[in-house]
Amino acid sequence: MPKTLTREQIEALYRREYGAILATLIRRLGDFDVAEEALQEAFAAALQQWPGEDAPDEPVAWIVQTAKHKAIDRLRRGSLYTEKLGAVAEIAAIERADGTADAPTIPDDLLRLLFTCCHPTLPTDAQVALALRTLAGLTTEEIARAFIVPVPTLAQRLVRAKKKLQDANVGYRIPDAEELPHRLEAVMAVVYLIFTEGHAATYGDSPIRGDLCAEAIRLGRLLVRMFPSATEVRGLLALLLLTDARRRARLDRGGDVVPLDEQDRTLWDRAKIAEGTALLDEIVQAGTFGPYALQAAIAAVHGRAARAGDTGWREIATLYGLLARLDPSPVVELNRAIAVAMADGIDRGLPLLDAIEAGGRLGDYHLLAAARADLLRRAGRFDEAVGSYRRAIELAANDGERRFLERRLREAEAGRRVAAAGR
Repeated sequence: MPKTLTREQIEALYRREYGAILATLIRRLGDFDVAEEALQEAFAAALQQWPGEDAPDEPVAWIVQTAKHKAIDRLRRGSLYTEKLGAVAEIAAIERADGTADAPTIPDDLLRLLFTCCHPTLPTDAQVALALRTLAGLTTEEIARAFIVPVPTLAQRLVRAKKKLQDANVGYRIPDAEELPHRLEAVMAVVYLIFTEGHAATYGDSPIRGDLCAEAIRLGRLLVRMFPSATEVRGLLALLLLTDARRRARLDRGGDVVPLDEQDRTLWDRAKIAEGTALLDEIVQAGTFGPYALQAAIAAVHGRAARAGDTGWREIATLYGLLARLDPSPVVELNRAIAVAMADGIDRGLPLLDAIEAGGRLGDYHLLAAARADLLRRAGRFDEAVGSYRRAIELAANDGERRFLERRLREAEAGRRVAAAGR
C-alpha cells in the first residue's frame, strides 16, 4: 500500500530537520541564499506530491537531493550560474554526488554552520540573528522578538550579515582552535535563544515547541564535549535542562498554559533536574559563575521546591540582582522585579516595573504588561489588572499565551464585580 504523508507531517518534518538539511546544502552549494531558496522549493514540491502520492522511504534524503537539483537548475538558468558557484566544474561535482551521501551529517554540518554564522567579522547581534535564521529556521518575526527590535531592523541586519560573509569569502568550516574563544560566546547565545523560542514560542497555537527545546539541549551537550573546561558552557546546559524539566507540566490537557505556581510538580523531569544540578555543583567547585550559570542557579531554586509555597523567592531575587550587575538587561530587571514582589511584597515589586516601563525598551513586550497584571490581580487591584491584561492580550502573538491571558482577564473582571458588589 502506498505510503503518504499529510501536510501536518511534512510541516513537522520541516520544523524538525530544517537546520540539519540546510547545513548540508550550504556545505554542498557554498552559498546561504541559494541553499535557502532550494530548500524552500524542495519542501514546496513535497507538499504538492507526498499527500497524494507514494512518499519516499527516506524523506530527508529526498528533500536534500531535490533541493540540490533545484539549485543546479536555478544556477543554470540565470546569471547566478557564474556569480554563485563560479565554475561549471563545481556544478558537475554537485551533480556527481551520491544522494545518500547528501543526508545531513549530524553534528558536523550543524556545527560548521553555527560557527560559520558566528564569524567575528560580523557584530555579535548579527552573528546570533543569522544563526537563528539559518540553523533553527526561525522567522524574522521570531528573531526580532528575541532581540526586542522592530522586524524591519532585524531583516536589514540579516541581509547585511549574509552579504558581509559572502564578500569576505568566509569558508564553511569549524574554526581552528585559536579561533574558538572569539566565537563561543555567540554560539552559546544562539543555542540559548533557540531554546527560548522553543520554551515560549512567538507564534502558533502552542506556547511550546518541543523540537527546538530538544535541539538546543542536544547542541548544548555537544558544546560541553567540545569545550570540557569551559564552565559557562556547563552553565548553559544546566540552565536548559533545569528549565526544560518543567515542560510536561506547563500545559494542561487542552494545551493551555499552566502557570508555575499551579503546575503538578510530580510531572517535572527529575532526571533532568538531577543532571542540571550536578552540572551546577561542578561550576560551584570551579568557583566561576557566568550569566548562564546564574540563571541555572535560579532554575535550580524552583526545581528544589516541592510546592510552590516552598519556593525561595528571596534567594531568587538575590540571584537576579547578581545577574543584573553581571549581564544587565531590561528582561533581567523584569524578572528581578517579579522575584522581589514575591519575596518582599507586591508594593515593593510594582515600582520596579514602573521604572522598567519608564525606560521605554519593553514598551511593546507583552510579558511586562502580563507581569504587571498578575501582581495587580494578586493585590486585589482588579480595575488596574483588567487594563494591564487587555494590554498584554493585545501584544501577545502566540494563541496559547493569549488564551491564558484571556482566562486571567476573566478572573480579574470577576474579582472586580465581587469587589464592586461588596462596596
